[in-house]
Amino acid sequence: MRSSDHPSGVPAPDNVVDLPGLCGLLEEWVPRQRWFAGKGREVRTVTVLDATELTGGDPGLHHLIIGVGHAAGTGTAVDRYQLLLGTRAQLPGRLEYAEIGQLGGRHVYDAVHDPELTRMLLTGMARNADTGPLRLRAVPGQEIETDLVSLASPAEQSNTSLIFGETYICKLFRRITPGTNPDLELNLGLTRVGCEHIPALHGWVEMDLDGEPTTLAMLSGFLRTATDGWRLAATSVRDLYAEADLHADEVGGDFASEAERLGIVTATVHRDLARAFGVSELPVDDIRAMAEDMHRRLHETVLVVPELAPYVAMIDTVFDDLAKQDEPLAVQRIHGDYHLGQVMRTERGWMLLDFEGEPLHTLVERRHPSHPLRDVAGMLRSFEYASRHLLAGQRQIAPELGEQLEFRAREWAERNRIAFCRGYAEGGGPDPAAHEVLLRAFEYDKAVYEVLYEARNRPSWLHIPLSSFRHFVI
Repeated sequence: MRSSDHPSGVPAPDNVVDLPGLCGLLEEWVPRQRWFAGKGREVRTVTVLDATELTGGDPGLHHLIIGVGHAAGTGTAVDRYQLLLGTRAQLPGRLEYAEIGQLGGRHVYDAVHDPELTRMLLTGMARNADTGPLRLRAVPGQEIETDLVSLASPAEQSNTSLIFGETYICKLFRRITPGTNPDLELNLGLTRVGCEHIPALHGWVEMDLDGEPTTLAMLSGFLRTATDGWRLAATSVRDLYAEADLHADEVGGDFASEAERLGIVTATVHRDLARAFGVSELPVDDIRAMAEDMHRRLHETVLVVPELAPYVAMIDTVFDDLAKQDEPLAVQRIHGDYHLGQVMRTERGWMLLDFEGEPLHTLVERRHPSHPLRDVAGMLRSFEYASRHLLAGQRQIAPELGEQLEFRAREWAERNRIAFCRGYAEGGGPDPAAHEVLLRAFEYDKAVYEVLYEARNRPSWLHIPLSSFRHFVI
């Protein structure tokens, strides 16, 4: 099963035919995938770094780690991605859209779309199987059903989720970084302390990369009756705009009570994280260094997005205030990328998902402890987004209502911000009202991050973080 003449010396599945031919197909296919993180950059090389046969015969299933080299300054940087590769002599019509190409008379395709092959993930985890370098594991005490049919969710961007029946959701991490993914690490810790506000964790897949155990996938309970927080909040805002002469608390879809309950649950999960991973102290000198990092990000961003320039002096003042803090901070593990899209409302209440942290940060950075109000700031920013993302369209429909809708957007955001903070304090979290300087610095820092992100990815949304600097409230 190994190809001695391939330059990397990696295992070469016999029925994939030849690795050089496969790499040529992948060079065309990978940049078109939604999970590919290098969009806009020239793909120079694709190499197969590791290949493991998971299922032989026809159809066949192979696990690949591929290296994608892209232009980086004057050189080439290589990112690693995970691929489940299916092979068939005849490709059914239902899988044609997943085809990568043909080699040696066989079809090769993205096997996440083939339920006949993905079932082996369940069977492997249920049996705690070792397959080549892959380790498939079940959470101790969990029994995994193995006779379920999978469906690849169309909603994912940077990862791929497989929904098995209405029982499990298996997240496959596409871009692979050596080390344990915080999503698995934090879910395991929360499971150990009996946290009731995360989906049950059932298993995971890992392998060693660069000598470190590296997370490839994780299997959790599927929240089949859930609605994500962003959709609920957006519906509330839509109802408000439809009744522009009413206040936020007068519209039937008022979200404030849900925001307050979400604040309580957020504080509860933060307490569970502290129980699972402990609390440490951030010295005053490190707080000053954190403020300096915020200044640096701000001034780097304004060079790319000059529209931020009118607010730089004000933002610098906020970061300066943080640097003047003369007491250490209690820090702990937190969610790290907290917003309305990361929470689900179920019949049992709010549930938190996706503890990966901000994807633009390194794995080491995402695992650093921080103050829990950083998560609070992320959710407050999300309320701003929910209140404003429909404004542009509404102004086109009814331009005469522009000023009135702007007022309603601010009113909706402030009402829900206050409700969330009230719930967070009630749930035992650090009272946001008593930490105004810290919370404002976290929120401004997050808004600067959003300015850069929107300028690069969604220019039509750039007005959302920019407008926030004119109307920030705590």
